[in-house]
Amino acid sequence: MAETLLSIGLEVAAIHILGIIAACHAVMNTRTSQGAVAWAVALVSIPYLTLIPYLFLGRSRFAGYVDEHRFNSARARARTEAEVNQSRVTVNARCDAAADPELRRFVALDRLVGRRFLAGNDVSLLCNGKATFDAIFETISRAEHYVLVQFFVVRNDRLGRELQKRLLERAAAGVKVYFLYDGIGSHALARSYVEALRAGGVQVHAFAIRRFSNRFQLNFRNHRKIVVVDGQVAFVGGHNVGVEYLGENPKLSPWRDTHVRLSGPIVAQVQRTFSEDWYWVTEELPETRMPDSTPGDMKCLAVASGPADNQETGSLYIVQAIHAARRRIWLASPYFVPDSAVQSALRLAVLRGVDVRVLVPCRPDHFMVYQASLFHTYEAVRAGVRMYRYQPGFMHQKVVLIDDDTAAVGSANLDNRSFRLNFELTVLTVSQAFAAQVEAMLVADFARAEEVKPDEWARIPLLPRVVMHVARMFAPVL
Repeated sequence: MAETLLSIGLEVAAIHILGIIAACHAVMNTRTSQGAVAWAVALVSIPYLTLIPYLFLGRSRFAGYVDEHRFNSARARARTEAEVNQSRVTVNARCDAAADPELRRFVALDRLVGRRFLAGNDVSLLCNGKATFDAIFETISRAEHYVLVQFFVVRNDRLGRELQKRLLERAAAGVKVYFLYDGIGSHALARSYVEALRAGGVQVHAFAIRRFSNRFQLNFRNHRKIVVVDGQVAFVGGHNVGVEYLGENPKLSPWRDTHVRLSGPIVAQVQRTFSEDWYWVTEELPETRMPDSTPGDMKCLAVASGPADNQETGSLYIVQAIHAARRRIWLASPYFVPDSAVQSALRLAVLRGVDVRVLVPCRPDHFMVYQASLFHTYEAVRAGVRMYRYQPGFMHQKVVLIDDDTAAVGSANLDNRSFRLNFELTVLTVSQAFAAQVEAMLVADFARAEEVKPDEWARIPLLPRVVMHVARMFAPVL
């Protein structure tokens, strides 16, 4: 009996020692103070429950990607830069943000992402799943040279099989097809789905961490949604490949999401983002072409972000967008778990008289994230931010509207995961005509939403408040 108790005591002590060691690691390596505190407290107090999750979720950067991806990305950029510089269209489309009155307030973004704004683009809104995939499929059917496809979630359902069919048809016609999906987001994708694509001539790979030393790092996901056809047309936004994005999940229907169709020089930036991800997985570059026309008058910038960035591109992009607003900033996101920098930027915008509105869903798809979002919703309301809950169904779009001339659509949510853990892509467009379309879309969405009242928090029972506070503690790793 005494030996058993001693053995148990030694095991408990060992777990607590490991918890302390892991807590020290979290303090030294976690990129945000909130995340460091959350992990350190949890690892010291309840190591039995948090040690194993820390192996998978504990670091906001992983050495394999930081070390190798930067080198590979630089090598990929060097090999594609020659194509860009040889293209008269893309070279002539470059804008000097510091000298352009329309772009001057976004010069920090230009420098942050290391890309120039490009003029001469055309951008079209796609406001639901049917419109999005009808446009994508129609464009794929006209591909003559290549198709680039990248999604976070791909399902083997009716929509997924339709995409598979379209890609196989183009591959059979001699078109090069490159298909990239996230290994975590598409963990349930059947092997038979992937093998059928390979057998039909499609080059298909999962985006995953390859180094054995990083085998536990499941917290980093490629959340981008990209389709590019022949270097002339691209699609970016919030839709993944699954019938729920068409509104066929009764629990979340009708699904509300937004995508954009792009043509013009901006397509070069979108496909270079895909090429860098493809190079990380395969150490090869897809064969691509540069856009050959300037079909519109819109100025655009593709903001790519991820955990291997030198700076926290995702968070800084949102902060800069908020600071750029003079009259209004409207944001739509399925998750509202802002970090301290974004919270401060929103509060300052309210204090300088900006109309700050945030649209979030009224239905949860992930319980803990929704509870943390609720907590931050009430905090924002107390700071003067106007928060709205979209009523008809689940709202998944990621949209920003700044004043009367700037709008952004992409894959990034207003949460720590998109700021620091996911690879994201957002396209920022400076155009009064396009901003007016986005305004009309959001006005219609706000009309279907209910505004959160300042006195609502006082009517919430104690237990739900406790749940929200607990969820808030895990915000840095949600």
